[in-house]
Amino acid sequence: MPEIVDRAFDPQARDSLQRRGLHPALARVFAARGIASLEQLDTSLTRLHEPGAMRNLAQMGQVLADAIAQRSKLLIVGDYDCDGATASAVGMLALRAFGAQVDYLVPNRFEFGYGLTPEIVRVAAQRRPDYLITVDNGIASVEGVAEANRLGMRVLVTDHHLPGDALPAAACIINPNQAGCGFPSKHLAGVGVMFYAMLQLRAELRARGQFAGGEEPNLAQLLDLVALGTVADVVRLDQNNRVLVHQGLARIRAGRGRPGIRALIQIAGRDPAAAGSYDLGFVVGPRLNAAGRLEDMSIGVECLLAEGDSAAQELARRLDELNRERRGIEAQMHEDARVHLADLDPGEAWGVALYDEGWHQGVIGILAARVREQVHRPVIAFAPGGGDELKGSGRSIPGLHLRDALDLIDKRHAGLLRRFGGHAAAAGVTIDRADFARFRTVFDETVRGLVSPADLERRIETDGELAPADMNIGLASQLSEFVWGQGFPAPVFRGRFRVLAQRVVGSGHLKLRLAPIHAGLEGLPVDAMLFGRDEAIPDQVLAVFRLDVNEWNGARSVQLVLDSWDAAGSARPVAAQLA
Repeated sequence: MPEIVDRAFDPQARDSLQRRGLHPALARVFAARGIASLEQLDTSLTRLHEPGAMRNLAQMGQVLADAIAQRSKLLIVGDYDCDGATASAVGMLALRAFGAQVDYLVPNRFEFGYGLTPEIVRVAAQRRPDYLITVDNGIASVEGVAEANRLGMRVLVTDHHLPGDALPAAACIINPNQAGCGFPSKHLAGVGVMFYAMLQLRAELRARGQFAGGEEPNLAQLLDLVALGTVADVVRLDQNNRVLVHQGLARIRAGRGRPGIRALIQIAGRDPAAAGSYDLGFVVGPRLNAAGRLEDMSIGVECLLAEGDSAAQELARRLDELNRERRGIEAQMHEDARVHLADLDPGEAWGVALYDEGWHQGVIGILAARVREQVHRPVIAFAPGGGDELKGSGRSIPGLHLRDALDLIDKRHAGLLRRFGGHAAAAGVTIDRADFARFRTVFDETVRGLVSPADLERRIETDGELAPADMNIGLASQLSEFVWGQGFPAPVFRGRFRVLAQRVVGSGHLKLRLAPIHAGLEGLPVDAMLFGRDEAIPDQVLAVFRLDVNEWNGARSVQLVLDSWDAAGSARPVAAQLA
């Protein structure tokens, strides 16, 4: 088992939260996540940041309002992942409701690559739009915007990715991460940026009297889409994003979500009325992403736009089939990666680059994530990209900002990277096929210069020991009510247990009966699950676990879900709290 480290917390914040009525365990959990007041946990819509601080947002609203008034043709150009699909759907639904002439185009990743490339601009021009509106891309599309300008189309960029050295010559750019933008939340997903654009457009149309005498569109109806894209894009869940996700999940649970989201949850055998962040990130998101990875994301967008259950269910079935196909491809690629890793000493390699001629370009990001989990190193996996190109997708560890690392490589080794972009945790890069060996060496050298040996040590952060009396359905239910995710991780606890009973259930999972051992005393037994294991575990274990609500035949009970474990006598000692 890796080293177990308890998250540090502010005792004053914990005590303050506890005095306000929070359960002691919850108070510690939230204090460890920087929460000092109950107001920071408020997820009502009134807590959303006002649009006014976002640079160029007022101008964006004016340009779009003018375009609607002039009956200009708008074409949304999206990205081929879940964030891009939801952002496209938000734009389509809102702009239609505002009376715009609007359509969308999602580039095929295998033909056109990422973003507003000159090639996709020429395809878009065949529809004769007056405006191109990018969603979840465009901030780095200098050449694509130039081509659009040359062809007589104006470009409106809505994006959240980090800008490069030069901005495109677009008619208007909104991006909370561009220089000079004072918007407090820098972690909006692409769909969040598009949602704010539509809020501003509605305010502009309201000021112009467009809704006089009539009911204005209720943009809250789009919050399930915003929640989905936000969770699936693994952006940091600051308070603003937690509000968006909480409100979107509330709509889904109440049966007021989009038919396509409901159908995608149901086809996985889950209940929309009990939907949580897990369903968005690990049930709906992967099925939508499968379309962009293997075929055409327009299938996913059409599913999100579907107005009736029948059409939504048919499209959800197709997305589910694509996801099953994706899983099969991924499993084979993972086996291939094991072969490549057999010749690699993880202790020697700090940054890992892998390539196989048979790998699928649409699945290398998932593969990189799987290998990263295995070796706890930044990993970039490459696949053939057509011609003499290799397309790479990378995933990083907490100690390395991957996009910044690629930027450093680009500055130090001019010409090695054809294109790159992304975030701290994930990024994409294109290189020449002949340069793979050189890139592998340079990437490893660059990582060595940016991280410390401690960054390469796998650690498990927990919220400390949980008293046996707190392993109950009440606390488990309270935990399930909050939004957890990137930057606001779901609570995990540590403890010692005696294993009273264990048996294999389902397709290779252990169902356990555990007695917690706390302060030398044995507590009341509790049920637990250890997924993905069908071999018996020792009689006593040190475990890291989550509290979960088990629903069976209409009854609700608490169960522990073990994330990791070790024999109690051989486990590494718990380290001091994180600084």
